[in-house]
Amino acid sequence: MFRIGDAAELLGVSPDTIRRWVDAGRLPATRDEHGHRIVAGTDLAAFARAQVGAESGSGHSSARNRLRGIVTEVVRDTVMAQVEIAAGPFRVVSLMSRQAADELGLEVGVVAFAVIKSTNVVVEIPPGKESR
Repeated sequence: MFRIGDAAELLGVSPDTIRRWVDAGRLPATRDEHGHRIVAGTDLAAFARAQVGAESGSGHSSARNRLRGIVTEVVRDTVMAQVEIAAGPFRVVSLMSRQAADELGLEVGVVAFAVIKSTNVVVEIPPGKESR
């Protein structure tokens, strides 16, 4: 069970947005023994999954992990470029050829997708949240 603030943090929105979704019936919630609204983890996961769009500027791809964000830094040298994207609360850094960065027009303030395809993704559980 997640309190409204925790659900908001996980979805990258404000607690008021979560309350509006609950009030509109878009996100199921109940009340705890203190009268605070809470959202079941399964309901929150289903809602989050439904919110994930197929938005992509690249057409068809086998990659499933797309983070839309804004370019916050581009450092170029003669051969390589380091591009940093803020995707919600997440910072994603990519190293690519300078030619690729130039061809994509990557500059601070440009909207871009960090597309991640990996067979090695580490999943962690926050301390104290281990399942029983």
